[in-house]
Amino acid sequence: MKKLRVNKILITAISVILAIAAVACDGTENKNELNSNISKDGDLHTASDEQAPVILNLKGGVDYGYPSPYTHYSRGPGSYKMELVFDSLLERGEKGMIPWMAEKWEVSPDGKIYTFTLHDNIKWHDGVLVTAEDVKFSFEYFEKHPPVRANLLIDGKPFIENIDVLDNLTLKVTIDQPIACAIDNLGTSRIIPKHIWENVEEPEKFITEESAIGCGPFVIKEHNKEQGIYRFEAFSDYYGPKALVDVLQFVPVPNNNELLAFESGDIDLAAITPDVLSKYEDDTEYKVIRNPPFWGYRLMFNMEKRPELLEKEVRQAIAHAIDQQELIEKVARGAGTLGSAGYLPQGHIWYNDNVKKYEFNIDKSKELLKGKELSFTLISGNSNEEIRIVELLKISMQKAGIRLDVKSMDSKSRDAALKNGNYELCINGTGGLGNDADNLRRVYTNQMLVSGKKNTLLGIPGYNNSQINELCNQQIFEIDAEKRKKLVYSLQEVISEEIPLIPLYNTTGYNVYRPSKYDGWKYMYNHHSVSHAKISYLDVK
Repeated sequence: MKKLRVNKILITAISVILAIAAVACDGTENKNELNSNISKDGDLHTASDEQAPVILNLKGGVDYGYPSPYTHYSRGPGSYKMELVFDSLLERGEKGMIPWMAEKWEVSPDGKIYTFTLHDNIKWHDGVLVTAEDVKFSFEYFEKHPPVRANLLIDGKPFIENIDVLDNLTLKVTIDQPIACAIDNLGTSRIIPKHIWENVEEPEKFITEESAIGCGPFVIKEHNKEQGIYRFEAFSDYYGPKALVDVLQFVPVPNNNELLAFESGDIDLAAITPDVLSKYEDDTEYKVIRNPPFWGYRLMFNMEKRPELLEKEVRQAIAHAIDQQELIEKVARGAGTLGSAGYLPQGHIWYNDNVKKYEFNIDKSKELLKGKELSFTLISGNSNEEIRIVELLKISMQKAGIRLDVKSMDSKSRDAALKNGNYELCINGTGGLGNDADNLRRVYTNQMLVSGKKNTLLGIPGYNNSQINELCNQQIFEIDAEKRKKLVYSLQEVISEEIPLIPLYNTTGYNVYRPSKYDGWKYMYNHHSVSHAKISYLDVK
């Protein structure tokens, strides 16, 4: 294989693209009916000289790691780029999980045996055929070497008991006991090629072209770490839904002004705020879509660093000293929903509206503090939104006798501090809030693992509650949906009373695009971003 091409000058790549587009005879582009291909030698070819390739440019400029299961950054923009390259047995559709590499699957009545049948003629990007042996290898390799997103572990331990390859396209997976979210965990684990990875002992250091050979709909062609540039091209031998996009690029945006870049045509999708919404809603040149509330900001507590936070009354006092509605109006400009003290947001299929509410009430906050005056160091990222959030928190909490010493830093430094527990209070934004309710176990029992190591990016250092632990364990092993729903509802109510972290608000911002350029955007059922969704770039019915 050729050596990995990085740091290639962006101007060269753009020049090639413009040259290709210029050969279109009539200059018109019917984006949804193109039949473009990428040849095996990596060159872009269109089915007809009269058809230009579909090229989408999206906001980039930040490096989220190389898109292999071991080297991407743990946040969504990193993992979803990796998933363009690597497929899984199932995929997240608009309404739920849908068949993908597996054309069908069966679950035994006792919930312990999962039999998957693969599509025929799936190919890796190097042309080698995918077999059930690759799936078996991937699952076993991930148990030994957990990737960034470790789906095959429960409380840090593998839950697969045995894997039998029945033939080239069929395998049977036996788990040690029935698990409510087993199909999600098995189905969304990325599959890697055995012939490439079987001799790799240090996957985190394996960064070559071979490490990004998947069987997904796109091939990574350029990655510029310094400039945060990614270029993906459609895989011509893809077995699955037809690609509607030939080239997908993430490019720097001048002065980080996303809307200006969209207006000038440099990018094809942009986030907008409610104050400019009418400009685009009233113009037929544009379409506007609203994100579901599956991304939001939270105030995190480190109870190891500050033991006084172990007192429930102190946490409740802080919650009453926060004006959530003010944050929505002044920071999100109205495009948000109140954070639920039970964690699962409005819009989640198992959201419980009967959880404890914490209205903004300074007198109540003072009453709970019982005369205590507290001082904390609060860290946050340096985005405009986070800076504004901490400014408002500092003002409102001071009224209750809680002083905040604020330290802002870049998001990666903030995330590193979270992972390592180097904070007292922290503002953290996170997505995935529409995921399976087992998220509650991962957050509130501090079992979220990254590469096999405990990670406080989601968890709560120093916090342990036996009632929450018991309900979390009950729900994950309850495979009767109605019984599990009742457990999850009860769990949210206990969490809201305990308030071990404070969900501030969830964003419901808007995106604008030109349908004449591309009109295939789709939301995954559990996610807030259309640009993260693999199905946005494919002809998925």
